[in-house]
Amino acid sequence: MSPQRRRWLRALAALGAAGPHAGAGAGAGGGGAAGGDVVVAPDRVQRGRALRFPRDHGAHPDSRTEWWYLTGWIGTPAAPTHGVQVTFFRSATGLAAASRSRFAARQLLFAHAAVTDLATARHRHVQRIARWSGAADARPDAAALDDAALRLGPWSLQRTGAHWRAHVAEPGLALELEARCSQSVLLQGEAGFSRKGPDERQASHYYSEPQLALGARGRVDELAFAGTGRAWLDHEWSDELLHPEAVGWDWIGMNLFDGAALTAFRLRRADGSALWAGGSWREGGSRNPASAPGPQAVAFGPRTVAFGPQRRWRSAQTNADYPVAWRIETPAGRFGVRALLDAQELAGDRVFGAVYWEGLAELLDARGHRIGLGYLEMTGYAGRLRLG
Repeated sequence: MSPQRRRWLRALAALGAAGPHAGAGAGAGGGGAAGGDVVVAPDRVQRGRALRFPRDHGAHPDSRTEWWYLTGWIGTPAAPTHGVQVTFFRSATGLAAASRSRFAARQLLFAHAAVTDLATARHRHVQRIARWSGAADARPDAAALDDAALRLGPWSLQRTGAHWRAHVAEPGLALELEARCSQSVLLQGEAGFSRKGPDERQASHYYSEPQLALGARGRVDELAFAGTGRAWLDHEWSDELLHPEAVGWDWIGMNLFDGAALTAFRLRRADGSALWAGGSWREGGSRNPASAPGPQAVAFGPRTVAFGPQRRWRSAQTNADYPVAWRIETPAGRFGVRALLDAQELAGDRVFGAVYWEGLAELLDARGHRIGLGYLEMTGYAGRLRLG
């Protein structure tokens, strides 16, 4: 058994010892200072909480689940060559109630990275996990609370000024990404409060940074690549994201070539029907993040977004049947979404139900012309998704 596999199993055992969210109110940010606990202001997800930057780029240990998600493409709009993905996750274990030790695994940090090589039709992904006490100064694995700075062994994701930088190093895959902000932060939902279900408890704080100018270099096995393109950053944290009827979701984040940004998602029942939906649209144009903000995003209501599957692909590894082409209707218009490679499933160790499809896709207008590129995410097709 590999050392990494043993770490995954130990993490699962630790999580099972107290249940996925036992004692959440006494988590890393909710307890006192005894035993080295970190003391932070409550970060519960609630309507009307104003997002504050740079603090809200950082981790929110009082919340149950959190992720930072950086995706992008390199090449040209007409001929992209690669898609890249780096996602860091944080999940509260609930162990703070069972131990006052500074070294108790109050949090799990885990990360996924993937590269899609369109020329070779190859998709490679890697993953990593570690336990975290919740202390921002912990070594070697930790997440900062005052800004985005995540470390997971040789992996990292950090924001410095207007730049996001990601580093991934594994034997079969290495990535160096630098993404520079070209627009102001896009607050999703109602000023960053994003409903994910009919009960308001099913919500997250959620913001995006679309239209990032991307520089990337990497290696997959013996093949090296480098180039420039565009990227998208999502950061989201939640206490209760999934309604009991929801098995997963479908989501797109698309950078249009004219500078606009389109988000659309739906939460899905087991029969494929939509339980909830949403998204946003922001017009294009130059919006330097240091200057006055440009047009605000228009949020979509739950009854104004519809996903219609058009073509499907079945995974030989998991037998999951994924729609890899969609027709999506939104208040901003009707669009087509089409995967640029069918086989972009991430199906490693099945921790937290983390078997999902995540890949580079094109956005098409009503006439079938490519007007943007971005990422399509589909969860819950290999079994109900479980978060934390």
